[in-house]
Amino acid sequence: MDHNGDPSVPRASFRKFLEQLSGAGKAIGVLTSGGDAQGMNAAVRAVVRMGIYTGAKVYFIYEGGTIIGSARCKAFRTREGRLKAAHNLVQLGITNLCVIGGDGSLTGANIFRGEWSMLLEELARDGKISKEDVQKYGHLNIVGMVGSIDNDFCGTDMTIGTDSALHRIIEVVDAIMTTAQSHQRTFVLEVMGRHCGYLALVSALACGADWVFLPESPPEEGWQETMCIKLSENRARKKRLNIIIVCEGAIDTQNKPITSEQIRELVVKQLGYDTRVTILGHVQRGGTPSAFDRILASRMGVEAVVALLQATPETPACVVSLNGNQAVRLPLMECVQMTQGVQKAMDERRFSNAVQLRGRSFEGNLSIYKQLAIKKPDSQITKSGFNVAVINVGAPAAGMNAAVRSAVRVGISEGHKMFAIYDGFEGFAKGQIKEIGWSDVGGWTGQGGSILGTKRILPGKYLEDIAAQIRTHSINALLIIGGFEGYLGLLELSAARGKHEEFCVPMVMVPATVSNNVPGSDFSIGADTALNTITDTCDRIKQSASGTKRRVFIIETMGGYCGYLANMGALAAGADAAYIFEEPFDIRDLQSNVEHLTEKMKTCIQRGLVIRNENCNENYTTDFIYQLYSEEGKGVFDCRKNVLGHMQQGGAPSPFDRNFGTKISARAMQWITGKLKEAQGKGRKFVNDDSVCVLGICQRNLLFQPVAELKEKTDFEHRIPKEQWWLKLRPLMKILAKYKASYEVSDMSQLEHVHTGPEEPAAI
Repeated sequence: MDHNGDPSVPRASFRKFLEQLSGAGKAIGVLTSGGDAQGMNAAVRAVVRMGIYTGAKVYFIYEGGTIIGSARCKAFRTREGRLKAAHNLVQLGITNLCVIGGDGSLTGANIFRGEWSMLLEELARDGKISKEDVQKYGHLNIVGMVGSIDNDFCGTDMTIGTDSALHRIIEVVDAIMTTAQSHQRTFVLEVMGRHCGYLALVSALACGADWVFLPESPPEEGWQETMCIKLSENRARKKRLNIIIVCEGAIDTQNKPITSEQIRELVVKQLGYDTRVTILGHVQRGGTPSAFDRILASRMGVEAVVALLQATPETPACVVSLNGNQAVRLPLMECVQMTQGVQKAMDERRFSNAVQLRGRSFEGNLSIYKQLAIKKPDSQITKSGFNVAVINVGAPAAGMNAAVRSAVRVGISEGHKMFAIYDGFEGFAKGQIKEIGWSDVGGWTGQGGSILGTKRILPGKYLEDIAAQIRTHSINALLIIGGFEGYLGLLELSAARGKHEEFCVPMVMVPATVSNNVPGSDFSIGADTALNTITDTCDRIKQSASGTKRRVFIIETMGGYCGYLANMGALAAGADAAYIFEEPFDIRDLQSNVEHLTEKMKTCIQRGLVIRNENCNENYTTDFIYQLYSEEGKGVFDCRKNVLGHMQQGGAPSPFDRNFGTKISARAMQWITGKLKEAQGKGRKFVNDDSVCVLGICQRNLLFQPVAELKEKTDFEHRIPKEQWWLKLRPLMKILAKYKASYEVSDMSQLEHVHTGPEEPAAI
């Protein structure tokens, strides 16, 4: 076995990879600084394993929380402190530094880099290092990763720890909602964010809060009365509870603090409602990291090592960021200056400017929140005269209800009559259609499954009946929220346009399936919730194995022929192997994995985790693999198996799925409105391919892609896209499991600038 037990990697490609990216003779220091954030440990693990893998020496810099300790260091702010730090690094030959922290930590690291040569000269003058050392270690490379639960750093869509903090907040909100409904209470919930309202805004969006207070967008003068009217209107619509979310740094337009207690007193005094305050505090920093944060941190950690090894003395300090679904490198100080510019704008009361500087994602979130939370009076809504229908198709996926709620409310605010179709295409044919109002979808955001009901049945055999229902209800546009069956259904409706002119209306699909196998989008609603279920289960299983020792677990995931859940679940859970349909394997691969685990059992980590996609191979079933491992591992380890099954489709949606569903569905409705207005009064039918689309995230952008074009990109037999972005992360999973694999580094070698182009951002 040439590659440490992975025969799938050709020797030549592996050698070429190491030539491209050799760390031999180099030393990397990794430190975590500032406030701790969930996912920092995953980032440290990725830096260490990728560094060692390339041949570099890797050192922990302690107390720099996390496993290696995170600290806000006062000494480092002084020149004496930095001189001492430089001496410590030179003694170990460290000239590559990976810093995981917030903007303060990264700014400090950049100052350190700027002073490096002067610090070395001073150390040489003091006789602490030699002149040869000054020459040999004359340049310090720095790459940053942003670890901050506040998501307060400009240039990246998500910082490490933010998604996990949202999980903590939403867990509390969901629990509070049940008790608040019982007693008809109002809850004021304070979340972290001294200078950034991201957590408050996104959690308000995720739970459908009645009101939110942010530092970047203070309420207008007279907000006290406006808020009380809004709360009483919601009660009048039979809403049994009110949720108000307050960012800890909330201010009014005069930059005076707005406190949770102040809001509570106002509600009690003005409305007499039973009102309670809950301050989440450090709960938001704790707990295990979410699947999203583990994967993000692992990707960022590996890319940080690549960036360090590719750096030259001319390369400015950079930060590894997330843009849509792509990892990018940005100049560190450009991002820091933009971040500081937001605070300056708030201090100078230029609040609209502050929102803009936060980025188009923040701006979009705020706009959607306002549209969904505050219903305009009917007199202020111009009726469009259009009827738009929403349908769920395929298997249930967590987040579908959030998507329906968003579509209904955006549609109503844009003047349309909204119709709900129950029980998929079968219900459509039977006329299970009714108008749905603003209040009908209240409280849907956090509910799992599909309230409208969903079925896998395709429209093909019901085309006549569906066309008749479209005529009866005068439906002018259709939004499909569903999985691969939704995509096939859209193709069938599109193909039937020649026979049935009723289908000549704008039709758009928003992908919603745990399998994440719909062509035209990197992500689908529901996949993140399923990934978190897999990761949580793997965590528990690994914990059970820590007591028994020498045990290997084989876990089967859903996904049909799509290996997304198995591969990404393995990356998030730190699995030893993942078997997927997209990467064929044979008995030699299974044997090499057994040998790899046998070696692992000789170390201090005496447990193994193997994940298998349900349809990865018709002969190498979960039972077969379990029996093979049991036989081959006899005397070294024993085996257990676990089929996760439908628990992956259930449960409350994750914050990611709630927000992704809300945002992508709102965008789909805006597209429908645009198409309908474009054709208004012209009497023309929609017959072009661009009126039947799938809306999805593709790398950095949100794209509407005609299904006619996507047909070419689809493997219909196996119900997967022909090309899948996540397969590029496959070697990353193997490297972190200590296999040798050749990792593609070409995507990221260029330093970019903070992007403010005209494309529609796919920020998640």
